[in-house]
Amino acid sequence: MNFELQHKDQHSSARAAKITTDHGVIETPIFMPVGTAGTVKAVHFSELLDPVKAQIILGNTYHLYLRPGTDIIQKAEGLHRFIDWKKPLLTDSGGYQVYSLAENRKLDENGVHFKSHIDGSMHYFTPESNIDVQRKIGADIIMVLDECTPYPCEYDYAKNSMELTHRWSRCCCDHFDQTASLYDYDQTLFPIVQGSVYKDLRKASAEYTASLDRDGNAIGGLSVGEPEEDLYEMTAHVCEFLPKQKPRYLMGVGTPANLLNCIALGIDMFDCVMPTRNARNGMLFTTQGIINIRNEKWKEDFSPIDEFSPALTSRQHSKAYLRHLIMSKEILGAQICSINNLSLYLWLVNTARNKIIDNSFNSWKNTMVETLAKRL
Repeated sequence: MNFELQHKDQHSSARAAKITTDHGVIETPIFMPVGTAGTVKAVHFSELLDPVKAQIILGNTYHLYLRPGTDIIQKAEGLHRFIDWKKPLLTDSGGYQVYSLAENRKLDENGVHFKSHIDGSMHYFTPESNIDVQRKIGADIIMVLDECTPYPCEYDYAKNSMELTHRWSRCCCDHFDQTASLYDYDQTLFPIVQGSVYKDLRKASAEYTASLDRDGNAIGGLSVGEPEEDLYEMTAHVCEFLPKQKPRYLMGVGTPANLLNCIALGIDMFDCVMPTRNARNGMLFTTQGIINIRNEKWKEDFSPIDEFSPALTSRQHSKAYLRHLIMSKEILGAQICSINNLSLYLWLVNTARNKIIDNSFNSWKNTMVETLAKRL
């Protein structure tokens, strides 16, 4: 993987860059649609290419390991070929899913025992076995095994958790370096900064993560319930200590306004289930603000969903029709909403990139943050 920093905004820490992988180029800032089990819910791959214009999607190690199983994926010669996606892929290590299974997992020094949410069977991830699983899945960018700390948590818990993540990160890096890709392309490993909302822990974790000297770095353990001001403060703080010449990936974030504010702080890569999960419940992110299409006010509104939307498909349907689909629980409603939201997110980061390059990002961002957060 190669990272080329192309332009930096004059009035913030926002930057435009290019990541080159064996499956293609990613222009940053970038948002990665979440394809947890090898599919972005309710969106066909052809729609991910156009109108969404996704450059990279994300899969989840925990879910793919359990179903269909990594042996099946390996027989298919990797996830790219299994799902017929020819662009870059990233996999999470499954640390967040294990965190969310608090009642069904147990941590120890060497890894994590967890119970399958599918059939109750018991499994064990060590840093080394997790890397082996991600080698079989074959994403271009893979993550170290980490513990995602809950919010709120006591300082001592956050510190011990962070230190465990650091030890696991070192084991992951060592095992990654001692193994090779199973397929005809290279993989890249990102370590993850933890430390909850404690500035000294975040600094220590960022410095340790940077010392591992990988090709990119991730920031985890945010957007887990903490106030937005903590999200921004911790992100800005961590970016001070992560290398400027390497990509920074903020995991699991967030709303359109979150993306713009964190781009301004120096983040290059994002993923979040919000645009598709909220879409399936009838929440639309538009260039003019947020629409809950279930509201009665849209029942007889025959105007386009968003006349300024980058998603051409959304211009073909009215709010009234989309409300009818969602209220009737028609699959097409979830599809249209999901395409609209993902298209908005990808349009947003691409426009941010262009604004960074022409040195107008900061003023545009301040206007857009206010507009995007409005409830219509």
